Amino acid sequence: MKILVTNDDGVFAPGVEIMVEVLQHFGDVYVVCPDQERSAISHSITLRQPLKAKKVGNFPGTKGSWAVNGTTADCVKLALEVLLKDTPDFVFSGINMGPNLGRDLYYSGTIAGAAESSLYQVPSIAVSLDAFHDTTIKAGQVKSLFYEVVEVILQNKIPKGVFLNINLPNIPKELCEGVSIVPLDMELSRYRYVGLNDPHGQVYYWLKDELVSIPYPPETNDYGKLKQGFVTISPITIKTYEKRKIEQIERWFKSFKYKQHS
Repeated sequence: MKILVTNDDGVFAPGVEIMVEVLQHFGDVYVVCPDQERSAISHSITLRQPLKAKKVGNFPGTKGSWAVNGTTADCVKLALEVLLKDTPDFVFSGINMGPNLGRDLYYSGTIAGAAESSLYQVPSIAVSLDAFHDTTIKAGQVKSLFYEVVEVILQNKIPKGVFLNINLPNIPKELCEGVSIVPLDMELSRYRYVGLNDPHGQVYYWLKDELVSIPYPPETNDYGKLKQGFVTISPITIKTYEKRKIEQIERWFKSFKYKQHS
């Protein structure tokens, strides 16, 4: 089994090291990650400057590892089209520092890595950890919990056109409540702009992550279950249109005047 690993925290982030160590138990691992942090860069790709893929040696036992001066989507696209001789069986993106919940779907570079590989019909999984600082991570307990989740996923078949967004609670496996398959809570808006004055009286606006101050959420969504101590898994489709909606909007323009061609 061939597995590609990417992330958006950069090639030297602790989460990618944890992921690589676990996935090496299941197959041949290749690593293609940004050369620096690219968080919240979404599904962007680099158009107006060349990309460089530099081999790195900080992942012993892998079949190849590269640092790319681009985005997470760049990394996956470059890996699948150029760097890897064969198409991998799975793509894993992460382990991201901080959970990816609700509307993070549209901002997260971690999720974008999984989405990009899904466009190539490669089964893909985005993985994030409910921790915000390296000092709060106990690598051993994260590996143990992640291993069990991966073992189940690789024994099954991810539906075509779907990728998985997984959030791991930052707790020992023995305290984990289980796995909950849940929808993304699209009502959850964790980032808000706040104004700050500089010494000259100019106002600047910064995004503040208010996740920790959001009232306790419903138990039926990703955030609620994660806070209860569950591993949350949200199946996400890359389908971008609805046939019925196309037909509905076509009816709007039935009377539209257009040039008749002879």
